[in-house]
Amino acid sequence: MDLEFLRSLVQPNTTKILLCSLDGLGGLPRPETGRSELETARIPNLHALATRSACGLLRHVGFGITPGSGPGHLGLFGYDPLRYPVGRGVLEALGIDLELKPGDVAARGNFCTVDAQGRITDRRAGRISTETCMRLVERLRRIQVTGAELILESVKEHRFVLVLRGPGLSGRLSETDPQSLGVAPLPVRPLDPEAERTAAMVNGFVDAARPLLEGSTPANMVLLRGFDQQPTLPLFPQTFGLRAAAIAAYPMYRGLARLVGMEVLKTGTTFADEIATLREHWEAYDFFFLHFKDTDKAGEDGDFEAKVRALEQFDARLPDLLGLRPDVLAISGDHATPSVLKGHGWQPVPALISSAYCGADPVSRFTERDCCGGSLGVLPAQELIPLVMANALRFTKYGA
Repeated sequence: MDLEFLRSLVQPNTTKILLCSLDGLGGLPRPETGRSELETARIPNLHALATRSACGLLRHVGFGITPGSGPGHLGLFGYDPLRYPVGRGVLEALGIDLELKPGDVAARGNFCTVDAQGRITDRRAGRISTETCMRLVERLRRIQVTGAELILESVKEHRFVLVLRGPGLSGRLSETDPQSLGVAPLPVRPLDPEAERTAAMVNGFVDAARPLLEGSTPANMVLLRGFDQQPTLPLFPQTFGLRAAAIAAYPMYRGLARLVGMEVLKTGTTFADEIATLREHWEAYDFFFLHFKDTDKAGEDGDFEAKVRALEQFDARLPDLLGLRPDVLAISGDHATPSVLKGHGWQPVPALISSAYCGADPVSRFTERDCCGGSLGVLPAQELIPLVMANALRFTKYGA
């Protein structure tokens, strides 16, 4: 729906909304058992909540389209990801409080592992420690390119941010990450003519990084993706009339929330820390976005059992969230990360809305198969927030 139209329906209320994103929530059946991670996990609290909620499946971009975390979360926040695209580099930069100036081009970087022939053997370099990442970023700060200032900052584990600052730059660049193993990193290509000079700068940076990282095990090369300049989006608090706060341990998700105008609350590194932050600030805000990362991390590693354990970990903490008595609790994810794919998937993701007004629903288990038969049906992710707003009694009637 048009955000300006939704804004015209907003009415004040004192109800509280909690949106939980289980990153990479959706999965696929394990061939040995025929059951997905959700179907395998012991999650009695989620199943009980599904029994008294409206359930369905979210599709984040379109049929057959695999969403990144950026468009996936923008959809959860009510934004059409096709209308409001944003590169991952911008989100990573904002997530570590790096101020981007007009014209800056930001990219998400991964330290990776390549073999003697330059072929990628691990896109995340074994998820090196953040301390190792910081040392390697310091090494890369020696690099200079003609025509732009290079800004490099470590993020978390194997991730870093590259920002180019200078006149006449363009974010219309291809990525160096082929998203697969056994092949070499790709050269950056300009996606339109005005990006040719910027592409040459980035390729110069990559060429200079290679000898600086040679012999560094396991992080001996870099991958770059998500080139972009910071866009201007309608702000979430003004659009939906909410005092909105975000709680996320991982920087990129803080960046997403900051991009749309949410206040990003300082928190620790664990989900328990996030819940403590939520409890501490519960009275100060109308809307909370709470992010849970471990489901996605396990799925990307292809670790079915670890993803099952992550789901069980979230389920064990669900009573803490329910104890805060939100008027509306929505639980879903930004995309599927099936362990059998070892990466993001195009499959729709289970979702539930719990409130006093969510209505009857035949679903009694929070799984992909069960939610397929729920009253929400299969809906675009950006339609979730209007339903949440309605259940929070924060929309007025349309028309006479």
